[in-house]
Amino acid sequence: MFELLPLVVTFFLIEGSVIAFLMFLSRRTDAICRVPGLDLAISVLTWIPWALAFSWSGWQGLFGCLISQIGALEGFIVIHPILRGYKGPTIKTTTNKIAGRFNNHLGLYATLPALPGFLMIRLTEICVWPILVWTMKFPKYQDSEWVTISRQKFSGLIGHDLVWCLYCDWMTGLYAFGGEMLRNLESFWCPIRFDPDKKCENCKIDFPDIKEWISADGTISDVQTLLERKYPPESKGPRAWFGHSVRKK
Repeated sequence: MFELLPLVVTFFLIEGSVIAFLMFLSRRTDAICRVPGLDLAISVLTWIPWALAFSWSGWQGLFGCLISQIGALEGFIVIHPILRGYKGPTIKTTTNKIAGRFNNHLGLYATLPALPGFLMIRLTEICVWPILVWTMKFPKYQDSEWVTISRQKFSGLIGHDLVWCLYCDWMTGLYAFGGEMLRNLESFWCPIRFDPDKKCENCKIDFPDIKEWISADGTISDVQTLLERKYPPESKGPRAWFGHSVRKK
């Protein structure tokens, strides 16, 4: 335990300094509020310290790093409202009243294990999608139109509310971007409806093309006909999902 303490303190100070610097920078430029600057900022706050800590002290170092990151985050949550002198209403106060303070905070921290998953999704968006654009002629996208943060500009959003709203801001855009990519994959490679129909009903918001996919009791010939109609071999346009805006031009 005592061997872990210097590492925890070191990463606490580093993480706190990084958070302070990024907050300072975000008030003067939007460069770190959209990719690629945002990707760098997220990396410095998350997986880069994890990798360094693990390389220095293995799993013990990684555990210490996570403890220090949570400590730095909680420190910011306490200090930021004081520095801003804000005494108005907060989202936290309202959600604590609705769900209970313990349940509300436990629920928020329960979402943190999803963070590595979102980082992997982002890595896939960066590394895999360009290959599919090149090989399959899927649509090109501007990452900066999806993976951004902006809620730091919202009046009265401070401390606890600011941290968690920025987390949601980032992961919602990232998730939506991944969903847009998946719509192209599904409609091109496997436009077959699910069985039972309840799954189709559940998925129709994220996959609007589902109403045009081939029924679960259809045939491969039906799928072939649909694909040749939606993606004519002679077409030079991008092979986008059926409802993509590029098809409406």
